[in-house]
Amino acid sequence: METLWSPWRMKYITDSNHPDQCVFCSAPQMADGGENLIIHRGKLAFVILNRFPYTSGHLMVVPFVHQSSLERLDAAIRAEMIELVTVATRVLDQVYKPEGYNIGINQGSAAGAGIAEHMHIHIVPRWTGDTNFMSTVGETRVLPEELEATQRKLAAAWPKE
Repeated sequence: METLWSPWRMKYITDSNHPDQCVFCSAPQMADGGENLIIHRGKLAFVILNRFPYTSGHLMVVPFVHQSSLERLDAAIRAEMIELVTVATRVLDQVYKPEGYNIGINQGSAAGAGIAEHMHIHIVPRWTGDTNFMSTVGETRVLPEELEATQRKLAAAWPKE
C-alpha cells in the first residue's frame, strides 16, 4: 500500500525548479511545454499533466491563486475549474478514448493530497484492466509514452478559443 509520503511524491515536491515555491505556482511562470507540462491556460485556472501519473493522460485543473481549499476560492474560479474539467474529459476522449474517469479532489494531507497547500482537481482516465501487479506489488507505474509526448498531443487537441 502506498503511503502519503512515498518517495515519488517527495521527489515531485522537492525537484521543482523553484524549491522554495509551490510547484503549482512556479509552473505557470515557465513557457508551456515539456518542462512545465501545462496543457491549457484559462483566465483563472490551468490544466497540467501530473508529473507522476496513475495512468496516461492524468491531468489536474489548478487555480492560479494559491489556496488550500475549495471554500477559499471564489465562485468564478470554481466555475472555471469545473468547465476545464469538462473540456479536459472531451479532449482525453478524443485523444486516448478512455472507458471512464476518476475525477476528484483530495483536500488536505489527511485526505491524501500530495500538495495540500494548493487546491487542484484530478482527472484520471481509466480503462478496464489498467491496474496490475506493477502498481500494487512493485509500487511502479508503467506508461506507454513520455509525458512530453502526452503534453504535445493534449495541447494540440485542446479547443482553440
